[in-house]
Amino acid sequence: METFVFYVFSAFIVLSALMVITVNNPVKAAFFLVLTFFSSAAIWLLLEAEFLAIILVIVYVGAVMVLFLFVVMMLDINMAQIKKGFVNNLPLAVAVAIAMFVTIFFVVGGDSFSASIFTIPDPHAADYSNVAELGKVLYTDYFYAFEIAAVILLVGIIAAISLTLRRRPNTRHQNIEEQVAVNSKDRLRVMKIEAQERK
Repeated sequence: METFVFYVFSAFIVLSALMVITVNNPVKAAFFLVLTFFSSAAIWLLLEAEFLAIILVIVYVGAVMVLFLFVVMMLDINMAQIKKGFVNNLPLAVAVAIAMFVTIFFVVGGDSFSASIFTIPDPHAADYSNVAELGKVLYTDYFYAFEIAAVILLVGIIAAISLTLRRRPNTRHQNIEEQVAVNSKDRLRVMKIEAQERK
C-alpha cells in the first residue's frame, strides 16, 4: 500500500511540476507549484518525517506562495513577451533538462542507492517524535552551526532594515514626529467671508 501511495504522489509531483513550466497563466503555474509542494509533503509523511512535511506546507505553501501570488496578481505581466522568451530558450532548456536527468540517473541510480548499500530503517513506534530527535541533534551536535546561522540571519535582517531607512536624495519622506505633534488648530483654518449680493 505504501508503494502505491508513493507512486501516486510521485506522479502528482512530476505532472504538476511540468504544468508549472508549461501553463501560460502565472497564477495557474503558482497553484500547480502549491500542488507540487503538497505532494512532496505527502512523500515526507511516508518517510516518517512529519516535521519536514509540516514545515514544507507552512513555510512554502502558507507564506512564500501566498506572497508570490500577491506579487503576480499585482503585476501587469506581458504574456506575449513570456511566450516569445519560452520559444527562444526552448532548445537550451531541453538540453539542460536532459543533462539534469542523466546526472540524476547516475547519482541516485540503483548502483548508488539500493537496499544492499543502504539498509531500510525499521519503522518507529506510534509515540516516536522526530521533532524531539531533530531538536536533540540540532542543539547538541550542531549547536555552534545553528547559532552561527542565527547570527547570519540577524545580520541580514539588520542590513535590510538599514537599507530601507537610509535617506535618498530627491525623495519625499514622512516625519512622523511632526505629524503626531500637530494640533487641530494647526490643521484647520476657518476663514470668515462676508456675504456678497449677487448681481
